[in-house]
Amino acid sequence: MFWPRIFQSLNASVPELYAAELLGLNEQTRPYGVVLTEQEIAMIMVARDQVLQSYGRVELGIDVTKEMVEQFASSAYVEQESYAETLMALHEIFYNLKNETEDRISDYQLIHMMKRLYEEECAGSLDLLQSRLEAYAEQCRVEAMKNDSDLEGDDAAWQLKR
Repeated sequence: MFWPRIFQSLNASVPELYAAELLGLNEQTRPYGVVLTEQEIAMIMVARDQVLQSYGRVELGIDVTKEMVEQFASSAYVEQESYAETLMALHEIFYNLKNETEDRISDYQLIHMMKRLYEEECAGSLDLLQSRLEAYAEQCRVEAMKNDSDLEGDDAAWQLKR
């Protein structure tokens, strides 16, 4: 068999498939006045991969990217001129928070929280969004420590049933 060749051809086509999926979302985002070019999609995917690598994360698809595109396209604070850069910054914020909260919040919930904060409390400021989400991450850590300490010393919680 030619397994290496098969895997190489599959690997080579994945970026094109992702680009086609994101280009397809332009039909949904065009009414909001924002679309992504092939070059912008390539830049977003490179930035996404760099962010994933820097946080030691692996994503087996582009569902997060697609959800961000779908959610943030309708924002009154997103403009065509800065659309791709905004999406790249949102990836950084998203994966930072995923790490800081130890994945205690689902991707979908986090993206929707980000959109709500971005619109309602941050007036389109990515810096303010990051600050608000860092405060949220701190609350998650405190809550996690509290829950862990509640279990500490509780032998019944750790006993195996026979």
